Amino acid sequence: MAIRKINPTSPGQRGMMKSDYSEITTMTPEKSLLKKVKKTAGRNNTGRITCRHKGGGVKRAYRIIDFRREKFGVPATVKTIEYDPNRNVRISLVFYADGEKRYILTPEGLNVGDVIVSGPEAPVQTGNAIPLELIPLGTMVHNIELTPGRGGVMVRAAGNAAQVMAKEGNYVTIKLPSSEMRMVRKECMATIGVLGNSEYKNLAIGKAGRKRYLGIRPTVRGVTMNPCDHPHGGGEGKTGPGGHPKTPWGKPALGYKTRKAGKASDKLIVRRRKAK
Repeated sequence: MAIRKINPTSPGQRGMMKSDYSEITTMTPEKSLLKKVKKTAGRNNTGRITCRHKGGGVKRAYRIIDFRREKFGVPATVKTIEYDPNRNVRISLVFYADGEKRYILTPEGLNVGDVIVSGPEAPVQTGNAIPLELIPLGTMVHNIELTPGRGGVMVRAAGNAAQVMAKEGNYVTIKLPSSEMRMVRKECMATIGVLGNSEYKNLAIGKAGRKRYLGIRPTVRGVTMNPCDHPHGGGEGKTGPGGHPKTPWGKPALGYKTRKAGKASDKLIVRRRKAK
């Protein structure tokens, strides 16, 4: 992926950056792998806004991604590399030898025509999904399972990868992109390689309208509101929050712990991304 800068023909275009989409091979998705997305605009079943700053956005269909990679021993050929409006990484349409079609996340170095396979017998090469216990130390992986057979839930964003650090007993220690060190069951699957579209982080939105295309509505600062609308509101001229920053409902907004109890998997964290 490469970044292209837009000519400043208007104030909104000045400073805007977009992907050149050079790696995309087709603009037509596989119809059998599409699903409708129901918009909620941040509202629950009673019609009340439970998640602010959501709404609008461009209409889009969901691409069904194969995060499980459970077709062991069946080779698949990469047919297309496509844009996915629901995520920042590109997706690849693969045709399995038995005729089935599936979408997978596209790692760097995976091209049209490449053959991938998953399972314990698969070689350690980009795009193959292998149990963690069989992956050599130091290998970069993505789409990592936390529960065997449930599908990858970690390291799925553009440009990300985790590193296999150690193996001991029934667990494999991996280093996540956040620098957290975590133990994962050795039976869990992971895909070899670093996810593509790594330049995504360098994109510049450029104008407010592009945020609206994404379904993100404006965020109003609390200090500009009246006291009846926000704890930061009111005062003559520009004033600070007057104490610790708060949410509109009066709860501390920075550094406040909201988890009531630790998860069972917390004991598998070797080193946290933030020191306590």
